[in-house]
Amino acid sequence: MLQTKPVYASFRSIGAYVPQKTLSNADLEKMVDTTDEWILKRTGIKERHIADEEEATSDMGAKAAELAIKRAGIDKEEIDLVLCATVTPDYFNMPSTACIISDKIGIKNVQAFDISAACSGFVYLLSVAKAFIESGMKKNVLLIGAEKFSSIVDYTDRSTCILFGDGAGAAVISATQNKEEAFIDIHASADGSYADFLVTPAPGSINPASQKVIDEGLNFVQMKGNETFKLAVKTLTKDVKEILKKNEVKAEHIPHFIPHQANYRIIKAVGDALKMREDQVVITVDKYGNTSAASIPMAINDIYESGRLQTGDLMLLDTFGGGLTWASALLPFAGETL
Repeated sequence: MLQTKPVYASFRSIGAYVPQKTLSNADLEKMVDTTDEWILKRTGIKERHIADEEEATSDMGAKAAELAIKRAGIDKEEIDLVLCATVTPDYFNMPSTACIISDKIGIKNVQAFDISAACSGFVYLLSVAKAFIESGMKKNVLLIGAEKFSSIVDYTDRSTCILFGDGAGAAVISATQNKEEAFIDIHASADGSYADFLVTPAPGSINPASQKVIDEGLNFVQMKGNETFKLAVKTLTKDVKEILKKNEVKAEHIPHFIPHQANYRIIKAVGDALKMREDQVVITVDKYGNTSAASIPMAINDIYESGRLQTGDLMLLDTFGGGLTWASALLPFAGETL
Protein backbone atom coordinates (compact mmCIF):
# COMPACT_ATOMS: atom_id res chain seq x y z
CA MET A 1 0.00 0.00 0.00
CA LEU A 2 1.34 3.45 -0.97
CA GLN A 3 2.23 5.53 2.06
CA THR A 4 2.17 9.32 1.77
CA LYS A 5 3.77 11.75 4.14
CA PRO A 6 1.39 13.97 6.13
CA VAL A 7 1.07 17.59 5.02
CA TYR A 8 1.32 20.46 7.49
CA ALA A 9 0.62 24.18 7.42
CA SER A 10 3.64 26.49 7.72
CA PHE A 11 3.97 30.25 8.22
CA ARG A 12 5.96 31.16 5.12
CA SER A 13 6.04 34.99 5.01
CA ILE A 14 4.81 38.25 6.48
CA GLY A 15 4.10 41.72 5.10
CA ALA A 16 2.38 44.89 6.26
CA TYR A 17 1.27 48.32 5.15
CA VAL A 18 0.85 51.42 7.31
CA PRO A 19 -0.72 54.67 6.05
CA GLN A 20 1.57 57.71 6.05
CA LYS A 21 -0.71 60.05 7.97
CA THR A 22 -0.41 59.96 11.76
CA LEU A 23 -2.80 61.11 14.47
CA SER A 24 -0.89 61.93 17.63
CA ASN A 25 -2.19 62.36 21.15
CA ALA A 26 -1.45 66.07 20.77
CA ASP A 27 -3.74 66.12 17.73
CA LEU A 28 -6.50 64.44 19.73
CA GLU A 29 -6.14 67.05 22.48
CA LYS A 30 -7.47 69.56 19.95
CA MET A 31 -10.41 67.36 19.01
CA VAL A 32 -11.79 65.99 22.29
CA ASP A 33 -11.45 66.60 26.02
CA THR A 34 -8.34 64.52 26.69
CA THR A 35 -4.59 64.85 27.21
CA ASP A 36 -1.49 63.10 25.95
CA GLU A 37 -0.62 62.14 29.54
CA TRP A 38 -4.05 60.57 30.15
CA ILE A 39 -4.02 58.56 26.90
CA LEU A 40 -0.47 57.35 27.43
CA LYS A 41 -1.12 56.32 31.04
CA ARG A 42 -4.37 54.47 30.27
CA THR A 43 -3.45 52.85 26.94
CA GLY A 44 0.26 53.19 26.16
CA ILE A 45 -0.63 54.71 22.78
CA LYS A 46 1.39 57.69 21.49
CA GLU A 47 0.04 57.87 17.94
CA ARG A 48 -1.94 55.93 15.37
CA HIS A 49 -1.90 55.91 11.55
CA ILE A 50 -4.96 57.06 9.59
CA ALA A 51 -5.75 56.17 5.98
CA ASP A 52 -6.49 58.91 3.44
CA GLU A 53 -10.13 59.48 2.55
CA GLU A 54 -9.72 57.81 -0.84
CA GLU A 55 -7.72 54.89 0.61
CA ALA A 56 -9.93 51.83 1.19
CA THR A 57 -9.38 48.78 3.36
CA SER A 58 -8.68 46.77 0.20
CA ASP A 59 -5.97 49.23 -0.91
CA MET A 60 -4.07 48.70 2.33
CA GLY A 61 -4.68 44.95 2.26
CA ALA A 62 -3.46 44.68 -1.34
CA LYS A 63 -0.15 46.40 -0.51
CA ALA A 64 0.48 44.14 2.48
CA ALA A 65 -0.50 41.08 0.42
CA GLU A 66 1.87 41.88 -2.45
CA LEU A 67 4.75 42.20 0.00
CA ALA A 68 3.88 38.89 1.70
CA ILE A 69 3.73 37.07 -1.65
CA LYS A 70 7.09 38.55 -2.72
CA ARG A 71 8.72 37.51 0.56
CA ALA A 72 7.26 33.99 0.25
CA GLY A 73 9.24 33.56 -2.96
CA ILE A 74 6.29 32.27 -4.95
CA ASP A 75 4.33 33.55 -7.93
CA LYS A 76 0.89 34.98 -7.30
CA GLU A 77 -0.45 32.26 -9.61
CA GLU A 78 0.49 29.73 -6.93
CA ILE A 79 -1.96 31.26 -4.42
CA ASP A 80 -5.06 29.07 -4.35
CA LEU A 81 -7.09 30.71 -1.55
CA VAL A 82 -7.42 34.34 -0.41
CA LEU A 83 -8.87 35.10 3.02
CA CYS A 84 -9.42 38.50 4.58
CA ALA A 85 -10.31 39.31 8.19
CA THR A 86 -11.90 42.72 8.65
CA VAL A 87 -14.73 44.55 10.39
CA THR A 88 -14.32 47.53 8.08
CA PRO A 89 -14.91 46.02 4.62
CA ASP A 90 -14.95 48.16 1.49
CA TYR A 91 -18.65 47.50 1.07
CA PHE A 92 -21.44 46.50 3.43
CA ASN A 93 -21.71 42.74 3.09
CA MET A 94 -20.81 42.30 -0.59
CA PRO A 95 -18.62 41.97 -2.48
CA SER A 96 -16.10 40.68 0.03
CA THR A 97 -12.91 42.63 0.57
CA ALA A 98 -10.98 39.43 -0.21
CA CYS A 99 -12.49 39.47 -3.71
CA ILE A 100 -11.53 43.13 -4.19
CA ILE A 101 -7.96 42.52 -2.97
CA SER A 102 -7.61 39.48 -5.26
CA ASP A 103 -8.58 41.62 -8.24
CA LYS A 104 -6.26 44.47 -7.27
CA ILE A 105 -3.20 42.21 -7.05
CA GLY A 106 -4.08 40.16 -10.14
CA ILE A 107 -5.16 36.88 -8.61
CA LYS A 108 -7.87 35.41 -10.83
CA ASN A 109 -10.31 32.51 -10.53
CA VAL A 110 -9.32 31.68 -6.95
CA GLN A 111 -11.62 31.12 -3.97
CA ALA A 112 -11.79 34.26 -1.81
CA PHE A 113 -13.88 35.31 1.17
CA ASP A 114 -13.95 37.43 4.33
CA ILE A 115 -14.43 36.50 7.96
CA SER A 116 -15.61 38.78 10.76
CA ALA A 117 -14.02 38.02 14.12
CA ALA A 118 -12.90 41.57 15.01
CA CYS A 119 -9.48 41.71 16.69
CA SER A 120 -9.21 37.90 16.69
CA GLY A 121 -9.63 37.78 12.91
CA PHE A 122 -6.05 37.02 11.87
CA VAL A 123 -5.60 34.11 14.29
CA TYR A 124 -9.02 32.81 13.24
CA LEU A 125 -7.71 32.92 9.66
CA LEU A 126 -4.68 30.85 10.68
CA SER A 127 -7.03 28.11 11.88
CA VAL A 128 -8.97 28.21 8.60
CA ALA A 129 -5.78 28.08 6.52
CA LYS A 130 -4.49 25.17 8.59
CA ALA A 131 -7.68 23.20 7.94
CA PHE A 132 -7.62 23.86 4.19
CA ILE A 133 -3.96 22.93 3.83
CA GLU A 134 -3.84 19.89 6.09
CA SER A 135 -6.97 18.47 4.43
CA GLY A 136 -5.13 18.67 1.10
CA MET A 137 -7.59 21.15 -0.42
CA LYS A 138 -5.13 24.05 -0.80
CA LYS A 139 -1.36 24.55 -0.97
CA ASN A 140 -0.70 28.30 -0.63
CA VAL A 141 -3.15 30.45 1.30
CA LEU A 142 -2.93 34.24 1.38
CA LEU A 143 -4.16 35.72 4.66
CA ILE A 144 -4.93 39.41 5.10
CA GLY A 145 -5.94 41.33 8.21
CA ALA A 146 -6.90 44.85 7.12
CA GLU A 147 -8.79 47.65 8.82
CA LYS A 148 -9.78 51.22 8.09
CA PHE A 149 -11.04 51.62 11.62
CA SER A 150 -11.14 55.38 11.26
CA SER A 151 -14.22 54.85 9.07
CA ILE A 152 -16.27 53.58 12.03
CA VAL A 153 -14.84 55.79 14.80
CA ASP A 154 -16.71 58.78 16.22
CA TYR A 155 -14.04 61.44 16.68
CA THR A 156 -16.19 63.23 19.24
CA ASP A 157 -16.21 60.16 21.51
CA ARG A 158 -13.06 60.35 23.60
CA SER A 159 -13.51 56.82 24.97
CA THR A 160 -13.02 55.19 21.55
CA CYS A 161 -11.32 57.66 19.20
CA ILE A 162 -8.06 57.52 21.17
CA LEU A 163 -7.73 53.76 20.70
CA PHE A 164 -7.96 52.84 17.05
CA GLY A 165 -5.80 53.15 13.96
CA ASP A 166 -5.64 51.91 10.38
CA GLY A 167 -3.34 49.43 8.66
CA ALA A 168 -2.97 45.98 7.15
CA GLY A 169 -0.90 42.84 7.56
CA ALA A 170 -0.66 39.75 5.39
CA ALA A 171 0.94 36.32 5.42
CA VAL A 172 1.36 33.35 3.13
CA ILE A 173 0.64 29.97 4.71
CA SER A 174 1.99 27.05 2.68
CA ALA A 175 1.92 23.27 2.71
CA THR A 176 5.02 21.49 3.99
CA GLN A 177 6.04 17.93 4.82
CA ASN A 178 8.67 19.18 7.26
CA LYS A 179 7.15 18.83 10.73
CA GLU A 180 9.73 21.27 12.12
CA GLU A 181 8.00 24.03 10.10
CA ALA A 182 4.45 23.03 11.06
CA PHE A 183 1.91 24.96 13.12
CA ILE A 184 1.97 23.45 16.60
CA ASP A 185 -1.50 24.39 17.80
CA ILE A 186 -4.29 26.94 17.47
CA HIS A 187 -7.10 27.66 19.93
CA ALA A 188 -10.08 29.78 18.82
CA SER A 189 -13.32 30.38 20.65
CA ALA A 190 -16.21 32.79 21.17
CA ASP A 191 -19.02 33.77 23.53
CA GLY A 192 -21.86 35.77 22.00
CA SER A 193 -23.40 36.54 25.39
CA TYR A 194 -20.89 39.40 25.63
CA ALA A 195 -21.79 40.78 22.19
CA ASP A 196 -22.70 44.22 23.56
CA PHE A 197 -19.22 44.77 25.01
CA LEU A 198 -17.86 45.80 21.60
CA VAL A 199 -20.34 46.48 18.82
CA THR A 200 -21.05 48.56 15.73
CA PRO A 201 -24.87 48.81 15.94
CA ALA A 202 -25.57 49.72 12.30
CA PRO A 203 -26.15 49.19 9.48
CA GLY A 204 -27.57 45.69 9.77
CA SER A 205 -30.84 43.79 10.00
CA ILE A 206 -31.45 45.13 13.52
CA ASN A 207 -30.72 48.73 12.57
CA PRO A 208 -31.04 49.12 8.79
CA ALA A 209 -29.60 52.23 7.16
CA SER A 210 -31.78 55.22 8.04
CA GLN A 211 -31.67 58.83 9.12
CA LYS A 212 -32.01 57.60 12.72
CA VAL A 213 -28.79 55.62 12.35
CA ILE A 214 -26.93 58.74 11.27
CA ASP A 215 -28.55 61.04 13.85
CA GLU A 216 -27.77 58.66 16.73
CA GLY A 217 -24.30 57.67 15.48
CA LEU A 218 -25.19 53.98 15.41
CA ASN A 219 -22.74 53.45 12.54
CA PHE A 220 -19.82 54.07 14.92
CA VAL A 221 -18.12 51.51 17.13
CA GLN A 222 -19.31 51.39 20.75
CA MET A 223 -17.42 49.78 23.61
CA LYS A 224 -17.87 49.00 27.29
CA GLY A 225 -14.28 49.78 28.14
CA ASN A 226 -13.91 48.67 31.76
CA GLU A 227 -15.85 45.44 31.30
CA THR A 228 -13.91 44.57 28.15
CA PHE A 229 -10.56 45.29 29.84
CA LYS A 230 -11.26 42.97 32.79
CA LEU A 231 -12.57 40.12 30.69
CA ALA A 232 -9.72 40.46 28.18
CA VAL A 233 -7.01 40.06 30.82
CA LYS A 234 -8.75 37.06 32.39
CA THR A 235 -9.53 35.31 29.10
CA LEU A 236 -6.20 35.93 27.38
CA THR A 237 -4.19 34.72 30.37
CA LYS A 238 -6.27 31.55 30.72
CA ASP A 239 -6.12 30.75 27.01
CA VAL A 240 -2.35 31.15 26.76
CA LYS A 241 -1.72 29.06 29.86
CA GLU A 242 -3.89 26.30 28.38
CA ILE A 243 -2.17 26.19 24.97
CA LEU A 244 1.29 26.16 26.59
CA LYS A 245 0.32 23.40 29.03
CA LYS A 246 -1.33 21.28 26.34
CA ASN A 247 1.78 21.43 24.16
CA GLU A 248 4.26 21.17 27.04
CA VAL A 249 5.95 24.47 26.21
CA LYS A 250 7.27 26.72 28.96
CA ALA A 251 6.58 30.45 28.75
CA GLU A 252 10.24 31.31 29.29
CA HIS A 253 11.17 29.37 26.13
CA ILE A 254 9.02 31.54 23.84
CA PRO A 255 11.22 34.02 21.93
CA HIS A 256 8.26 36.10 20.72
CA PHE A 257 5.01 36.59 22.61
CA ILE A 258 2.87 38.59 20.17
CA PRO A 259 -0.40 39.68 21.77
CA HIS A 260 -3.14 41.72 20.17
CA GLN A 261 -2.10 45.38 20.43
CA ALA A 262 -5.18 46.89 22.08
CA ASN A 263 -3.88 48.42 25.28
CA TYR A 264 -0.47 48.33 26.93
CA ARG A 265 -2.01 47.68 30.34
CA ILE A 266 -3.72 44.52 29.04
CA ILE A 267 -0.51 43.33 27.40
CA LYS A 268 1.52 43.95 30.56
CA ALA A 269 -1.04 42.25 32.81
CA VAL A 270 -1.04 39.12 30.65
CA GLY A 271 2.75 39.15 30.26
CA ASP A 272 3.22 39.50 34.01
CA ALA A 273 0.76 36.68 34.71
CA LEU A 274 2.82 34.44 32.41
CA LYS A 275 6.09 35.70 33.95
CA MET A 276 7.33 36.80 30.54
CA ARG A 277 10.52 38.79 30.28
CA GLU A 278 10.32 42.24 28.71
CA ASP A 279 12.42 41.10 25.72
CA GLN A 280 9.89 38.35 24.93
CA VAL A 281 6.85 40.62 24.63
CA VAL A 282 6.28 42.40 21.33
CA ILE A 283 4.88 45.94 21.73
CA THR A 284 3.68 48.08 18.82
CA VAL A 285 0.54 49.60 20.34
CA ASP A 286 2.45 52.79 21.13
CA LYS A 287 2.86 53.70 17.44
CA TYR A 288 -0.13 52.02 15.77
CA GLY A 289 -2.89 51.90 18.38
CA ASN A 290 -5.47 49.13 18.04
CA THR A 291 -5.71 48.06 14.39
CA SER A 292 -8.08 45.16 15.09
CA ALA A 293 -7.57 42.25 12.65
CA ALA A 294 -4.39 43.89 11.31
CA SER A 295 -2.80 44.15 14.74
CA ILE A 296 -1.04 40.77 15.03
CA PRO A 297 0.38 40.57 11.47
CA MET A 298 1.55 44.19 11.71
CA ALA A 299 3.36 43.33 14.96
CA ILE A 300 4.94 40.22 13.40
CA ASN A 301 6.08 42.34 10.47
CA ASP A 302 7.69 44.84 12.84
CA ILE A 303 9.93 42.25 14.47
CA TYR A 304 10.63 40.69 11.06
CA GLU A 305 11.79 43.96 9.52
CA SER A 306 13.83 44.84 12.62
CA GLY A 307 15.71 41.55 12.37
CA ARG A 308 14.38 40.13 15.63
CA LEU A 309 12.36 37.36 13.95
CA GLN A 310 14.58 34.57 12.64
CA THR A 311 13.80 31.40 10.71
CA GLY A 312 12.58 28.72 13.11
CA ASP A 313 11.73 31.12 15.93
CA LEU A 314 8.67 30.11 17.93
CA MET A 315 5.82 32.63 18.07
CA LEU A 316 3.00 32.70 20.60
CA LEU A 317 0.03 34.72 19.36
CA ASP A 318 -2.81 35.80 21.64
CA THR A 319 -5.86 37.91 20.80
CA PHE A 320 -9.28 39.03 22.00
CA GLY A 321 -12.01 40.96 20.20
CA GLY A 322 -15.63 41.79 19.57
CA GLY A 323 -18.01 38.88 19.44
CA LEU A 324 -16.65 38.25 21.92
CA THR A 325 -13.93 36.20 20.27
CA TRP A 326 -10.53 35.08 21.41
CA ALA A 327 -7.73 32.93 20.02
CA SER A 328 -4.14 31.85 20.55
CA ALA A 329 -1.60 30.13 18.33
CA LEU A 330 1.75 28.46 18.78
CA LEU A 331 3.81 28.21 15.60
CA PRO A 332 7.33 28.62 14.23
CA PHE A 333 8.29 31.20 11.63
CA ALA A 334 9.15 29.13 8.54
CA GLY A 335 10.08 31.97 6.20
CA GLU A 336 13.42 33.40 5.19
CA THR A 337 14.80 36.35 7.11
CA LEU A 338 15.64 39.67 5.52
